[in-house]
Amino acid sequence: PPPPADGIPALLLTPKSIPLSLLLSFLTCGIYSIYWMIKLNDEVNQLAGEPQATSGGMVFLFSLITCGIYGIYWAYKMGERCDRIRGIQGNSSILYLILSILGLDIVYFCLLQDMINKEVA
Repeated sequence: PPPPADGIPALLLTPKSIPLSLLLSFLTCGIYSIYWMIKLNDEVNQLAGEPQATSGGMVFLFSLITCGIYGIYWAYKMGERCDRIRGIQGNSSILYLILSILGLDIVYFCLLQDMINKEVA
């Protein structure tokens, strides 16, 4: 496909295996989950048509600097974007927020990946 007008190449969105991502996250003691979070953020931004939104790398950095507080806010915003992408008036943002507060980020990562897989398939 031709590059977008701003000159930044579009990300190639392909479905990813959720079980494999979970396995890699556990085998690498969470290091792969950082990469997965960054990719999820960038792919959701692209699907939502919001390339100016915070990049995945910045989300990780802000989460690190704020000791995870930004990550909770990010989970809420990802829920809003997912509902917008799917064109529904849902409450994914509240679900993702609760999961993040409970330390179950990996669960909403799976939900995000499932939504992405359905959109790009």
